[in-house]
Amino acid sequence: MKTLRFLALLFVAAFFLQCESSNEKTVLNVLQFNVWQEGTIVDHGFEAIINEIIHTEADLIALSEVRNYKETNLAERMVTALKEKGFIYYSEKSEDTGILSKYPIIAQMNVYPLKNDHGSITKAIIDVKGVEIAFYSGHLDYLNCAIYLPRGYDGSTWEQLDAPITDLKEIEKINLASERDDAINAFIKDALSEQKKGRIVIYGGDNNEPSHLDWIVENKHLYDHNGVVMPWNNTINLEKNGFVDAYRKQYPNPLTHPGFTYPADNPLVPMSKLAWSPKADDRDRIDFVFYLPNEQLTLKKVKILGPKGDVSYGKRVLEETSDVFIAPLSVWPTDHKAVWVEFELSLRLRSGT
Repeated sequence: MKTLRFLALLFVAAFFLQCESSNEKTVLNVLQFNVWQEGTIVDHGFEAIINEIIHTEADLIALSEVRNYKETNLAERMVTALKEKGFIYYSEKSEDTGILSKYPIIAQMNVYPLKNDHGSITKAIIDVKGVEIAFYSGHLDYLNCAIYLPRGYDGSTWEQLDAPITDLKEIEKINLASERDDAINAFIKDALSEQKKGRIVIYGGDNNEPSHLDWIVENKHLYDHNGVVMPWNNTINLEKNGFVDAYRKQYPNPLTHPGFTYPADNPLVPMSKLAWSPKADDRDRIDFVFYLPNEQLTLKKVKILGPKGDVSYGKRVLEETSDVFIAPLSVWPTDHKAVWVEFELSLRLRSGT
């Protein structure tokens, strides 16, 4: 009888221990970071990138504009630089888009390979304390950049037009002439497949295209939208397939929280390198973190990493919005602002999944 009672108590203890372990949670910080040609445009830019990763305690970083200049390996350089500062990260060599992780990378592959500088998407399967995450880094085609058309500029040459283009069909035609939709379609197909495998899906990218949630009736006369209310194709496609825009989930009102990420004012860079349409207000949110809803993943905080200033009409301007910022350190390495997202990740025992 004593033996049976002991075994019963042991069973109950094991049950509650498993429940407790299954309910264990961890913070997961995601950073989407266009590093502007690996930080080469700004003096000490590479070191600044490393410092901001440490500064934000980022766990998963989606990098845009990976170049591997002069036959170097950016992934290797970053891992080494972080190790020298006492931080262990993992990364594998890639092109245009890159992934840096505080957790081991099980596998990495191209979902949309770079070709003729028309953008790319890289995926890594990452083991976060026993939970597998399919993490994607995107840097989409920068040509046929239709956000410039209503602002009176060509989206491939950046020459000033005779007049702004405000016809929705014309904007859509030029927008779809890019390869951004091809990349997003490839991503959606792959990500939904990963979801079916039980993996958590997170995407960070510079999409070079804004959101339909930002070009709305209420701001159609702001930021040189010139009356355009634009159903931007790729964010609509992502939304239809269940993806959540972390920034707009946290801050649904684009009037109070426009979340501009480009063009960012960088006081260390001359205006000639920052303003592509100097006679227009082309402030926009083109850098994103998306995720597929999952019971193990809870959105907690979203902030913009970078200077509070922007570039508008060829001048440096200070934002007067309610956007929440993480102030950068002394050197900001890029002409974009980054998107920082804190998730809460529920961990499950491998035997219980």
